[in-house]
Amino acid sequence: MASFGNGNMASLAPLPLNDLTIGDLLDGLAARPASRLTFRYDGKTIRRGYHVTEVKAGQFAALDCGANPEAWTEIFIQLWDVDDAPDQMTAGKFAGIIRKVTTHVALDMNARLTFEVSDGIGPMQLHQANGPVASDDEIFVELSPRPASCKPRDRWLTAQNEAASACCGPSKSPCCA
Repeated sequence: MASFGNGNMASLAPLPLNDLTIGDLLDGLAARPASRLTFRYDGKTIRRGYHVTEVKAGQFAALDCGANPEAWTEIFIQLWDVDDAPDQMTAGKFAGIIRKVTTHVALDMNARLTFEVSDGIGPMQLHQANGPVASDDEIFVELSPRPASCKPRDRWLTAQNEAASACCGPSKSPCCA
């Protein structure tokens, strides 16, 4: 786990390492609404005056490289990395922005969450989020670039790993030799 600040770090909830949903994030922030919400990306901390400039909900239908149909929903949160506000956003304010969006746009709380981040000069970058981690009066969300992948290969690797895990349990079955 990355180290931030100088306080004690604690995960707010047992969350997946990547591909956090908007529901997971809001649940993680709910316990500490007064805490400052800090995002990190590209090895740096977002500036304290950052803005949530846009929240989008998308439903996608696609054909992957193995000719398999795919469908998913995704929430995009656009962060503008500027120092344009006197105070840093709190977890409660961030959650309030998302609640306001839900009065106009239907958000699937189980949808994949993608952050679009730019300083307004460089190109926007797509990131996935790791679960929120709390330290003293601050909550950190680590963003990492969203990589491209081959979904048929990913499914095959998952099946291989599941088969190996089932075969190689604590009994040390002969198939593990």
